[in-house]
Amino acid sequence: MQKKQSTEILLPFGLDYQTRTYSSTRTVHADCIEWLGRIPAESLHAVVTDPPYGVKEYNFDQLEKKDVGSGGIWRIPPSFDGHVRSPLPRFTALDHKERDAIDRFFFEWGTQVLRALRPGGHVILASNSFLSQLVFGALVRSGLEFRGELIRLVRTMRGGDRPKNAEEEFPDVCTMPRGCYEPWGIFRKPLPQKMTVAECLRVYQTGGLRRLENGNPFCDIIVSERTPKRERDMAGHPSIKPQSLMRQLVRAALPLGQGVIADPFMGSGSTVAAAAALGLQCVGVERYQDYFDLANDSIPLLTHADTRSFEAKEIELESQLNLM
Repeated sequence: MQKKQSTEILLPFGLDYQTRTYSSTRTVHADCIEWLGRIPAESLHAVVTDPPYGVKEYNFDQLEKKDVGSGGIWRIPPSFDGHVRSPLPRFTALDHKERDAIDRFFFEWGTQVLRALRPGGHVILASNSFLSQLVFGALVRSGLEFRGELIRLVRTMRGGDRPKNAEEEFPDVCTMPRGCYEPWGIFRKPLPQKMTVAECLRVYQTGGLRRLENGNPFCDIIVSERTPKRERDMAGHPSIKPQSLMRQLVRAALPLGQGVIADPFMGSGSTVAAAAALGLQCVGVERYQDYFDLANDSIPLLTHADTRSFEAKEIELESQLNLM
């Protein structure tokens, strides 16, 4: 009965788009800005997403260049310790016009998110150290409150490169630091004037973040793994995030453990799968048909991904960092 109710609650989010339903979640094939503008106002409790920054790294011409090894915006790195490193988007290749496009895109996106969120609803959004200041500023201008950053400690292998075509001439120089963390912006739709968090929780089921299962506060540093090969094999997407991370984020996004989470940039479906694994309601929106189909195939697999192998390692790393 509860599963049926969960499915019925998600019906208004399908509109007239192609949709699929799995467990307590629904996927929608649509442009996210259009979709956000059409769903009922104040119908979402939270947004958890990893956007492609509204530019060109996931356009199919760039993905084709990556697949054939010709680069484009993707940096094709050399082998490292006998292992071939995965291609990464060269965000530093963006020119002034493209950076302006990012700013405009996220301002418009934030405006539509603001409309769709309930008061007090949170947005947890992945970024990177190079573009976060640009993206976060645009979202604040759209009307969202900046509530801080969540730092995902993970060695991404982005950065640390020697000057291109001059590696031997300048062997002791790197153009950017090697990335060892990933910033996630935490935003909130403002509470109604003079409304307290407690009142917002009672009325809208939003306003805060859910504490950990042991009763401790949700922290703004998460020791994370790189996405395991077994999960990457489940979903052939160049930017899939691990379930060990995403399950923590979707849980935190709903302070009372109830409501609807949206991932407007569904990609591999990792956010939707994390919500399904915890029995939470989530709507994933994907613009490209190929990725929409990929996510629908991947979500059932990722939902059942076993993250226990990382939990012991995570506790050990947190202890070393005095975060316990």
